[in-house]
Amino acid sequence: MAILEFGPFRLDTDGEILFLGAEPTALGKRAVALLRRLIEQAGTPVSKDVLIGAAWPGLAIEDSNLTVQIAALRRVLDAAAGGATWIETLPRRGYRYVGPSAAAGHLPAEANLQTPPAFALPDKPSIAVLPFQNLSGDPAQDYFADGMVEEIITALSRIRWLIVIARNSTYTYKGRAVDVKQVGRELGVRYVLEGSLRKAGDRIRITGQLVETHSGAHVWAERYDRALGDIFELQDEITLSVIGAIEPSLREAEIERAKRKRPENLDAYDLYLRALPHAYVPMPAEADKGIDLLKRSLALEPDYPAAHATTAWCYEIRYLRGGLHETDKKAALDHAHSAIAAGPDDAATLATAGFVIGLVAHDYKTAMEIIDRALTLTGASSVALWMGATVLAHAGEGTKAIDYAQRSLRLTPFGRERALSHIALAIAHLVSGDFAMAETAAANAAQTNARFSFAHVLHCAALCGLGRLDEAKAAAGRVLECEPDFTVATFVRSHTGRADIWNPIGEALRQVGLPK
Repeated sequence: MAILEFGPFRLDTDGEILFLGAEPTALGKRAVALLRRLIEQAGTPVSKDVLIGAAWPGLAIEDSNLTVQIAALRRVLDAAAGGATWIETLPRRGYRYVGPSAAAGHLPAEANLQTPPAFALPDKPSIAVLPFQNLSGDPAQDYFADGMVEEIITALSRIRWLIVIARNSTYTYKGRAVDVKQVGRELGVRYVLEGSLRKAGDRIRITGQLVETHSGAHVWAERYDRALGDIFELQDEITLSVIGAIEPSLREAEIERAKRKRPENLDAYDLYLRALPHAYVPMPAEADKGIDLLKRSLALEPDYPAAHATTAWCYEIRYLRGGLHETDKKAALDHAHSAIAAGPDDAATLATAGFVIGLVAHDYKTAMEIIDRALTLTGASSVALWMGATVLAHAGEGTKAIDYAQRSLRLTPFGRERALSHIALAIAHLVSGDFAMAETAAANAAQTNARFSFAHVLHCAALCGLGRLDEAKAAAGRVLECEPDFTVATFVRSHTGRADIWNPIGEALRQVGLPK
């Protein structure tokens, strides 16, 4: 049965042959795909992006490739039926088909496009950013919505563990009502980001939602209301906010997915994901569980950057809160350097490696050079920001640490990373002598992650600085609940990079009765 059959020609179901009259004329798949899309939207301008996405799904190509295929189509149509003018060029808008229509003025039932073949899901997370809907009623706002999507796609592409579908492919869905499950099948993606834009007066509202394509479940949703000012600054600001929220949301969704997989089906990526929650506690017993999983991950994929970085982090936890053993220190630094070598363009990997080097070797200068390199790859990395804040706080750079920590908290309003951002903020305020702000930050950290002894240590020190000794003693009790072998001497010795910061904190801890 023909896919298209009207006027002087028909397209065969295999999509490779254009029949004109009695004699078949061969056309490549690209040209046939272009003709189908043009006929489907007969009489309507079709943008270059939509056509490129139809003929080259998932690929980024030059516009000249489209020009070549359109020219080939015109030659065939003209030679067989005098149809050189059936495809119009619309400057700055695209192309339009104005040739013969179906008998009833529309395509017959059998003329509907075949459902594209489903792509297999890749092993690692994949995402498609669909064109944002312009709900403002002002066609002039299309450029802003399109620019917003392009900025988001570019920023997501910098996240190395994430596969991002090219803009040309996603723009084929512009102006169409879509089913995210169908998009997932057609593009082979695990997640879809969709959104809308509405302008009213001098303000603009942008909404976004991240959906898991298999189940249709919402992973994340947010709304941004902003005053219209500099358009490009506004795009940058919203892009930063969206990426900062999406990255941890995706990571949490991927962790949950890995937990549901059967143990015999786990690959290196799944094992790494299962290890991450143990690092986020972060206490030695949990780090041991993480290391076991990460060793299995690295056995399958020895040069896996993220696995090396997280292994370094787990050994850092064991070193600082597990007895300061030199073997743990060496393992932490070895894996940190392996991570840098294997993942020089992976922001989260670089940030974690820099964090470990800063806290284990007390080489704060090198650590911040690595972390800031990560932030040049993606300034929206909440991981890089809280890790940078922690290193800066340990180095005594309180003002800069507060800035990094607050930026991280703005990007991650929820989630396990908040506790670690609050930890950095508490240290920075202690360094600056602001015990009230330090107490608030430490209390937030302790509330978010009650199993982390360091949060209670900082809370105890801040309360001592405020003279609230009874509350400080209660916080000291919570330190020992989390870490029964805690001693002030070991704690201070683990932070020898800046004795001027940690010795006074140690004195405060002794004051409330923690073991010397």
